[in-house]
Amino acid sequence: MAALRLPSPPPTPTAKWALPPPSRASSARWAHSSHRRTAVAARRGSPEGEEPPVRTLLIDNYDSYTYNIFQELSVVNGVPPVVVRNDEWTWREVYRLVYKERVFDNIVISPGPGSPACPSDIGICLRILCECGDIPILGVCLGHQALGFVHGAKIVHAPEAIHGRLSELEHNGCYLFNQIPSGINSGFKVVRYHSLVIEADSLSEDLESIAWTASPKMLSYLESDKPDITSSTFWGSLDNLLITNLSECSTSDGKVPSINNASEVDGYRVLMGVRHCTRPHYGVQFHPESVATHYGRQIFQNFKKITTEYGLQTPSPQERKVHSIGKLERSQISSADLVNFVANDLLHSERLKLWDSVGTYALSKRSSGAKSLRLRWKKIDNLVSRIGCSENIFSVLFGHHIAEDTFWLDSSSVDQNRARFSFMGGKGGPLWKQMTFHLSNQRANCGGNLTIRDSHGCTNRNFLKDGFLDFLDKEMQSIQYNEKDYEGLPFDFHGGFVGYIGYGLKVECDASSNNAKSSTPDACFFFADNLVVVDHSNGDVYLLSLHDEYSSSNGDGDCQNSIHSSWLTNTEKKLLRMDAMAPRLPINGSSFTRSSSVNKQGFVIEKSKEEYIRDVQSCLDYIKDGESYELCLTTQMNRRTDYMNALKLYLKLRKQNPAPYAAWLNFSSENLSICCSSPESEKDQAENLMIVDLLRNDLGKVCEPGSVHVPRLMDVESYKTVHTMVSTIRGTKMSNLSPVDCVKAAFPGGSMTGAPKVRSMEILDSLETSPRGIYSGSIGFFSYNKTFDLNIVIRTVVLHNGEASIGAGGAIVALSDPEAEYNEMLLKAKAPTKVVEECSQQMYSPDRWDSMQTTIS
Repeated sequence: MAALRLPSPPPTPTAKWALPPPSRASSARWAHSSHRRTAVAARRGSPEGEEPPVRTLLIDNYDSYTYNIFQELSVVNGVPPVVVRNDEWTWREVYRLVYKERVFDNIVISPGPGSPACPSDIGICLRILCECGDIPILGVCLGHQALGFVHGAKIVHAPEAIHGRLSELEHNGCYLFNQIPSGINSGFKVVRYHSLVIEADSLSEDLESIAWTASPKMLSYLESDKPDITSSTFWGSLDNLLITNLSECSTSDGKVPSINNASEVDGYRVLMGVRHCTRPHYGVQFHPESVATHYGRQIFQNFKKITTEYGLQTPSPQERKVHSIGKLERSQISSADLVNFVANDLLHSERLKLWDSVGTYALSKRSSGAKSLRLRWKKIDNLVSRIGCSENIFSVLFGHHIAEDTFWLDSSSVDQNRARFSFMGGKGGPLWKQMTFHLSNQRANCGGNLTIRDSHGCTNRNFLKDGFLDFLDKEMQSIQYNEKDYEGLPFDFHGGFVGYIGYGLKVECDASSNNAKSSTPDACFFFADNLVVVDHSNGDVYLLSLHDEYSSSNGDGDCQNSIHSSWLTNTEKKLLRMDAMAPRLPINGSSFTRSSSVNKQGFVIEKSKEEYIRDVQSCLDYIKDGESYELCLTTQMNRRTDYMNALKLYLKLRKQNPAPYAAWLNFSSENLSICCSSPESEKDQAENLMIVDLLRNDLGKVCEPGSVHVPRLMDVESYKTVHTMVSTIRGTKMSNLSPVDCVKAAFPGGSMTGAPKVRSMEILDSLETSPRGIYSGSIGFFSYNKTFDLNIVIRTVVLHNGEASIGAGGAIVALSDPEAEYNEMLLKAKAPTKVVEECSQQMYSPDRWDSMQTTIS
């Protein structure tokens, strides 16, 4: 029972749950709580007295909307609430602060994922609802369902799962809805995110229905963009600090008019609000804190007034008592008593199950820690031909702020029907995160340090004993998905992990060590929950958005979070505006102006010509001695690039050196941008054929015994997937092969090491004095539904901490000429070095992606 664990007592109020320090004038009434009620009454009776603040304890059920409620309560109450998660405080702490110290005047229970029937979802909330009988409580969504649940009501599936849509409501005129109209066409529209509800017929005598849907009609956000006149001054979270014209919404006797109310017997009347008949406890199934809920702030204001009025009528703190459990008073209850109370009296087995198909199956998945991802997508036909090119799309949607935290798996050349699709995205919704991994040392099985940064900027650091690839494998294995979600999509990436694996991660793939430590992270990935896909064959554009139906849900097990819906809608609007404004887009504007101070320093190659030729000869000696029959020798070249615009450099690179499997990655927190443009040649293909036997061996390690046959080789300089190659292996069972298994078998790409691969890597480590870093690694994606696609990183500029790095090299075979190999290395580096040199002599000025962003947004 995680909710009833007994951690050490909370520290002196600090951090997120700390109360704001009281002023000198107010400190006395907080220090002497027994006199507070008299003081409040006196101030309320004085025409010139200030409105007393209301102190709220806001229980966070791990929901993304909790701080929207926080903002509303801060405005309405005159002081911010204290936020604690549902497993952060024990009942002892709640009791001490609510009853003994009288720190709080009321309690609000937030939305959240899961069900009130699952203890890990609802935490301390059930205990609070049971025992704080004389404290005003407002439950929102999951909190509303919890109120019904503790009083014996059934939690069932709603007639329809509603996520991010609006309904008109009818209410019975209770004070929570004071000054708020009711019924069809009244203007009382609320946002709903739920698929579970309280079954109205199951309400006990303790509970009363106070609100329900007024009609079966559902409204979208677009339909609520222009609220009607009766609600124009009550636009949820968009209100100013004061609500006006309240008198226009009520009759002279204080009763709320009902306009075109629905019939009592209509089957579409879904329960949207309840209250306890004797306690000041209320619940609403909808989200009053939503920006699109009309009269949302008025509901919070009414709850504040309920709190202050109720406080004047209830006994003093010395007379307050909570319900006893048997013969025990609350101060005498032990930890075991608390567990037994919840387990035996409240959450007995009959109530643990939901009353229909949500039942044990959903709760077991929830408790297992598995993620259940669902995909929504839209398609815009033939858009690219109307707005110019995929570069325009990226520039408008993701090119602002120098494209921070963005990716673009970019088919800048689509010849020979290769690389049909481009994938692009930026910082997304609640599932978005960045994962940065550094090896702890340069030996095999050394593990490493992982930093995860979420969409809010919060970071979490962990040591991964088994390494990054095993972590990635576990992450993918933990994801559940529905194949029907992506039926009809003609590509493999539907959201998930996108980024790079650095060459140094070869120590997780059979290599014994790295000779040197990379200055860049050994792996860096985004989890992309929103992305745009461009089909270059017909110009179609797809918008995709992922959500977790559990972690982003609000009390039911289906997603209640509309962020994915609003992203789809807003992105579609931007693209359609591009279509409408295409003739006026400033796509040919001036991009550069000459800088007054040009950096004259050029690239510095790590090794001189003589040193490189000497290393080539060493490779020939190893080959002659039978240690290897191919060695891919490389070197690095670097130069300072202070103030260089990385995105502009990439756009120039893709124009001068178009490639079917190019890539852009920007990790702003690492000050790292990757500009990749990897072309293929007949020589590259010929070199690839030399590692067929190596791949047969490596793939045999992860396949069950049988006839391992490789009829074709993965194109190591494209996004051709390893698992596509593996799927053609005869006599193997694919069920035991995960995407990470395939990557471990083929990484690093044989053409970037040699054959036999492991021994070749050892030889190259002894010759190459600097780390390859991202060069020779792989860029690509691991889709949440276990497809993946990776390239080999060559022809790439890596910009990190004000320095540009470019790797280059070539495969040394028995017939190689040392002088020719050196010249070939320079030739392969020519295109990226030329672009960097050109950009270093020019200073960036705002051009099309910034001006387009300003125009379209």
